[in-house]
Amino acid sequence: MMPHSPPAATLQAGGDAVGASMVFVMRLLLALTGLLTRWVAPGDLGNRDGVRTLLDALIFGGYLLHALALLLAARRYRNPFWHGKLVYWIDLGWFALMVYCTGGGNSFFYPFFFFVILTASFQWGFDEGARITLGATGALTAATWLADSQINHGHLLLRTAFVLALGYMIAYWGGLGVAQRRRLSLLRDVSQLANPRFGVDQSIAAMLRQTRDFYHASNCVLLMRDGGEAPWQLHSSGAPDGRPALARLSESAAAPLLAFAPQALVQYAAALHPRLARTVESRQRLPGETRWRPLPRETAAPLAELLDAGSLISAPLPLRKGEGRIYVVAARQRFSRNDAVFLQQLAAQVFPVIENIVLLDRLASDAAFRERQKIARDLHDTTIQPYIGLRHGISALRQSLQSDHPLAAELDKLIDMATEVIGDMRQFARNVRNGAAQTEAELLVALRRQAQQVQQFYDIQIVIEAQEGLSISDRLAAEVFQIVNEGMHNIRKHTRARSGKISLSNADGQLRIRIENETPEGPATAFLPGSLAERTAALGGTITVDCATQGTTAIRIAIPV
Repeated sequence: MMPHSPPAATLQAGGDAVGASMVFVMRLLLALTGLLTRWVAPGDLGNRDGVRTLLDALIFGGYLLHALALLLAARRYRNPFWHGKLVYWIDLGWFALMVYCTGGGNSFFYPFFFFVILTASFQWGFDEGARITLGATGALTAATWLADSQINHGHLLLRTAFVLALGYMIAYWGGLGVAQRRRLSLLRDVSQLANPRFGVDQSIAAMLRQTRDFYHASNCVLLMRDGGEAPWQLHSSGAPDGRPALARLSESAAAPLLAFAPQALVQYAAALHPRLARTVESRQRLPGETRWRPLPRETAAPLAELLDAGSLISAPLPLRKGEGRIYVVAARQRFSRNDAVFLQQLAAQVFPVIENIVLLDRLASDAAFRERQKIARDLHDTTIQPYIGLRHGISALRQSLQSDHPLAAELDKLIDMATEVIGDMRQFARNVRNGAAQTEAELLVALRRQAQQVQQFYDIQIVIEAQEGLSISDRLAAEVFQIVNEGMHNIRKHTRARSGKISLSNADGQLRIRIENETPEGPATAFLPGSLAERTAALGGTITVDCATQGTTAIRIAIPV
């Protein structure tokens, strides 16, 4: 099957810059060689009159200038991918003119076509390489027909067949190379996304989104459960608003997604046209087998219709405990069996890591539960009991005094205060023991408490603002607390500011933190806070400092979530 060709933007971002620079140099070398050939061996080009000689000079000289301009532009802008696919088609036109003006079918410049086929195939993949191959074949044929009054049809057929066959092979292998680079890039990305700090749901959602984009699919669906009688969890990346969806399904509701054999690898593609029933592809590969077997259409077609898919691939999840399947579906994209095999390899790479994250979460939850029990006992033994003893002592002292004694009213206040503190601490201990959630995110509670302490001790007012519905996993919350706390202490230690503001929000799949303070001493010089930069880099984020805004300095941090 033909490999998928990635979009241009993907390859421009991840292409080989050194190889692309080499292409510009080789283009200039070909142009210079062609021009020198006209001068060194003009007799080999046939009889030339004045007009044809002038035409040759214009074509070969023009291509030399064209190649030199491209090379200089690439060096100037330091980006060899700025030109896009159009330049290769312009090269194709130049080569067709060279063949036309040097004898058509007898021209020995036709191998130049392979330069553009090679560069297009290994940079843009099979689809573009195949198009360039067809274009080169057509250009060679047209140039020969226009240049020769008496065409050697056998010679023309041999040359066009050679360009077509060898061009297809180059495009095919070039497409495989591009596909392999994209697959390795995806495996690297999803391995980085599977991060315990982000939690299981975040890691799964990011993996599904990356997989959907890799296949240019309309949706990526994951069905899994821990095993036994646990409910099924359905994760989907194809919501209209782009947000991942999570739902819990019963056994009967999940049954349509479990129509295949538990460990079967599945590939299905609907007919290209209702009248072309034989173009339906419905295959499965069972464990331990290398050959694909036919899969009855009535098994795969209802599921494809349920998912609104013209094509789908599905692979089982390699879970040690539990079971599940992953589906990639598309309305127009036609998946191949190689796509299904890579989906299985992707699942084998990612889901053992996700299982480890689940295990870490459970261990962390158990450890947190035991720690809460210990803290609750310590609160009772080391804090509440002394307060109770203090209240008893004050009560005894109060009883020894007359009601009209000057200190009686003050002692009554102390008894009431001790009673109130004991009640609050008992409620707090119960909340700690039971793990009761606070009405506000604990991260924000902790940050506002820190801000109050900074204001109380240093008379610096720092406002904490958070986006409504802000959600941060426990793993990431601890890191964010350290970053924001470091930012507040930097305001205290390194500035004369008496006020500041810290904002937290989610946007574009990133947690954005803005630490802002006034600058009464004037605009700050350019700087980069080392500790904050190190913490941000460890989380895979970025940090920028804005010192240009009048009256304020702002540190912007973006962390992928």
